[in-house]
Amino acid sequence: MSEQLAIRLRGVVKRYGPITAVNGLDLDVPEGTCVGLLGPNGAGKSTTVHMLTTLLPPTAGTARVAGYDIVREGPKVRAAIGAALQEAALDPLLTGREHLRLQTAMHGLPRAERRGRGDELLARVGLTEAADRKVGGYSGGMKRRLDLALALAHRPRILFLDEPTTGLDIQSRLALWAEVERLATEEGVTVFLTTQYLEEADTLADRVAIIDHGRIVAAGTPTALKAEVGRPTVEAVPADPAERERAAAILARFGDPCASSDGVAVRLRSGEADLAGIVRALDAEQLKVEHLQLHQPSLDDVFLAKTGRSLEGAGDSEEPTAARVVMEPA
Repeated sequence: MSEQLAIRLRGVVKRYGPITAVNGLDLDVPEGTCVGLLGPNGAGKSTTVHMLTTLLPPTAGTARVAGYDIVREGPKVRAAIGAALQEAALDPLLTGREHLRLQTAMHGLPRAERRGRGDELLARVGLTEAADRKVGGYSGGMKRRLDLALALAHRPRILFLDEPTTGLDIQSRLALWAEVERLATEEGVTVFLTTQYLEEADTLADRVAIIDHGRIVAAGTPTALKAEVGRPTVEAVPADPAERERAAAILARFGDPCASSDGVAVRLRSGEADLAGIVRALDAEQLKVEHLQLHQPSLDDVFLAKTGRSLEGAGDSEEPTAARVVMEPA
């Protein structure tokens, strides 16, 4: 494995019969970073995590995690990683404390350390008061936080989080974000995070790889990716949907057409200064708009630029092709 790389994929493919879920991924993840794999449902995020955590074998290609081959050295990979996947494997009849006691025992922690480690992790994820309650009575957020504590029981070098905040309330989401940030910044844990939330990737990830239909379409730091898009975008939603073509023609005077989920949009040639001109032009043409908004570049704009559609609610399109990206250390 290359120096200071926690994860390395080369040509990784996963097929389910005629369906290609992951198609030729090459990805390098430096140690001590938080990398976000960002994409819509069905893009191949969870399949990638399942392969990297040895739950699924790849159809083709190779991958190394913590220096170990995921196919030939599975036990060594599992000893080095922690994983909190979408479906938490929790027993509703056990308490939170009993889960930690079992997990620390399974990972071979000395008996004298187990109670202290369990109490430490329960406190860290805010479950001390609920530690002796059966997990069947936990809320969704509490279960996610307990699952994170279980993934950290043996002090892993690499932590995989597969859409960890899906369905959580904002308080639980912020608490989990805070713990992930602490792990990366204070303990140097490499975090591999999959998410479909733009804000989550922007907040947590040092680097982002955007995956669509099983292939990576863009990668880099969030700042660099947004800088690639560069110019702000104006989106207009005509009051009469039949006026979309006329609205598109007016906006095209000020910028380059780009994808819009609801109306028409252009990437401005002269930046925000064009906005006043657009308003005057729409007024001169007596075209009423229901919504007119200036968008600063975002990760969703990157996704739009690379795929021609919005991240949320994305549908199927072309069959994926192989792609390669190397995420260099900063």
